[in-house]
Amino acid sequence: MSVFRSGVLVLTSPLSALSMRLAPILASAAKIVQDTLYVHLQPGLLLTGSSQPTSTYIPATQEVCSLISKLYSDADVHGNLDVRVLLTNIKNQSGSQQTLSSVQNLSHPPEVVLTDFQTIDGGQYNPAKQQLERYATNSYSCHPHLTSVLLYPEYGIEEDIINLKETDSEGNPLQSHSDVVVGGTFDRLHNAHKILLSVCCLLSERRLLIGVADKELLDNKALKELIEPYEKRVEKLAQFLVDVKPSLGYDIVPISDPFGPSITDPELKCIVVSEETQKGGQSVNKRRLENGLSELRIHEIQLVTDPKHSENEEEKISSSSFRNRLLGTLLKTPAENPSMPSRPYVIGLTGGSGSGKSSIAKILEKLGAALIDCDKLGHQSYKPGGPAYQKVIDEFGTDIVCEDGTIDRRAIASKVFGNKDQLKRLTDIVWPAIATLVKEAVKEAAAEETKDSYLMKVSLCV
Repeated sequence: MSVFRSGVLVLTSPLSALSMRLAPILASAAKIVQDTLYVHLQPGLLLTGSSQPTSTYIPATQEVCSLISKLYSDADVHGNLDVRVLLTNIKNQSGSQQTLSSVQNLSHPPEVVLTDFQTIDGGQYNPAKQQLERYATNSYSCHPHLTSVLLYPEYGIEEDIINLKETDSEGNPLQSHSDVVVGGTFDRLHNAHKILLSVCCLLSERRLLIGVADKELLDNKALKELIEPYEKRVEKLAQFLVDVKPSLGYDIVPISDPFGPSITDPELKCIVVSEETQKGGQSVNKRRLENGLSELRIHEIQLVTDPKHSENEEEKISSSSFRNRLLGTLLKTPAENPSMPSRPYVIGLTGGSGSGKSSIAKILEKLGAALIDCDKLGHQSYKPGGPAYQKVIDEFGTDIVCEDGTIDRRAIASKVFGNKDQLKRLTDIVWPAIATLVKEAVKEAAAEETKDSYLMKVSLCV
């Protein structure tokens, strides 16, 4: 059970081993931290020496980018965690970096510091824990009563085949650029966004320009009504960026078209895109050439699979899937309305053919609702003895009556479909009859409710 709201996880394993170790490490951390988990990469950090360990730079390489992407991907199974990989000590090609001797402020000061560093002695007064606390407080603004925890996750048999010697090669250095641009909706900032933004931060030497979709650019988004307001999206975006790399300059601007300032800013050198938006990057370069500007280097990142996606959602981690999961949930507490009676409470369920009325009705029934199906009541209204039976015969003739006295639905359908006037005449007869049957059904359902019930649960399926 999680006991701390925020924490910082110091990873000391060699980079070559971390890829296999991330999942069990995060699973262990998720049992201790319930909200914000900062991750600090410091391979080879020794916590058992006599001298105080200090943070050192890690070169920004393709391997480091891949590791960060995997970290966020593995973290996606822990929905409670807001994971943020700190990039302050990851050095790109730029000569200007924040001094590591200074203490970095974090928006959620860690209450606990955790690490994958392991010692034989796991006791409360283990010197490694004291070293870990000093290391964390010398690097970040932590809670005054910081607690330290040495994680001992079960890595599994795969660990036996990993060479744990510190032979990590620096790999291919990531080509950085003075000014980088990226665009997106950034609704409900998720781990795929964080991968994209982290790569952008590692590529940027001086400034990161971020275009945030707004107004007309949101019109074709799925469930656009549930997209967070622009101001809220920008607030979350800015907080994340300042946390992970405060030394970088950020320009966050609204965009109402697919290009924004990417086709007019002469200082830009690189644009970051995903597999889906790669053609968009090419379109940006085409427009820049038309505007007399140099082309941007296009850096493409891979899409991230959502392990929790359902059949009707995209396979990738997507904001539209998150919005889809909000359907049927209470977004805000309803305001009390003293003038509204507590019962009965009738839910009118309407929609076109194939819109999902039957599926929603089944869900409401499982929740305890009494279902009144107006389709069935409509058929019932013109059965022999029904309130619309004789009126329909009088209006459309006795030739619609079968030998057993029932009205032939096919015969009446042939008279009204394709003829608006005939259809209106049928509607004018049947709907009042259905309304009468609905009222009777509601009264019957209400009679079954107990006196203590505060909610009259009736689903009106039209």
